[in-house]
Amino acid sequence: MLTTFAIGALVIWLAMTALWLLSLAIKDSSIVDIFWGLGFVILAFVYNIFSEDGYALRKTLLTALVTIWGVRLAIYIAWRNLGKGEDYRYRNWREQAGESWWWKSYLRVFILQGIIMLIVSVPLLAAQHSGSPDSLTILDGLAVLIWAIGFAFEAGGDLQMALFKAKPDNKGKVLDSGFWRYTRHPNYFGDAVQWWAYFLVALAAGGWWSIFSPILMTFFLVRVSGVAMLEKTLVESKPKYRDYIKRTSAFVPMPPRQKA
Repeated sequence: MLTTFAIGALVIWLAMTALWLLSLAIKDSSIVDIFWGLGFVILAFVYNIFSEDGYALRKTLLTALVTIWGVRLAIYIAWRNLGKGEDYRYRNWREQAGESWWWKSYLRVFILQGIIMLIVSVPLLAAQHSGSPDSLTILDGLAVLIWAIGFAFEAGGDLQMALFKAKPDNKGKVLDSGFWRYTRHPNYFGDAVQWWAYFLVALAAGGWWSIFSPILMTFFLVRVSGVAMLEKTLVESKPKYRDYIKRTSAFVPMPPRQKA
């Protein structure tokens, strides 16, 4: 298992280094966001290929789920960022670092995300490395159901937001219908749910110890790079967002609260 993990680490290091060199050429470090989902797809395939003793059907199932999630996410982010230049977060870091950003970006953006990617990917390895049990279990079935729910929230939320933003009349307004009626961040919630589904597949193969991965991913989505970071800007840019906060759950879908 450690050998397979090391191969995955080498592949991600090479990919991140190549991506960093591309970012220097086009002066856009935010291209790393497009690679986030694809990186897990690559790791899932690496683990699939080198975990020769794993149960084939479970390996195929997990790799398929991760591929659908990762490819869709990459396509959506690429489409969303097309023609908009470097994301404001990376622009701010670039301005703060000045001329040293060229090498600081390698460590702060690309290598750091590569390390996080490897840590979070552990259930994908645990699920595919074990050959026992040599049949799909109720946990595998439950994982598929939970994954489908998460995918519906993430992909559905992104689609609803894209359609909402496509209408000029909605500029400055708050989307509070569909999935967004029940949670302020259905896409982040759906993302987290899918990682809990991957853990269930790993659990079915005896990888209970990989539970730190979905916990870490959920923490990042809620407290670090997801909800917490985004809402700082939304409160300032959209006057009605404070009222939206008062009546709508931040993460886990809940019925909207009634106004006093």
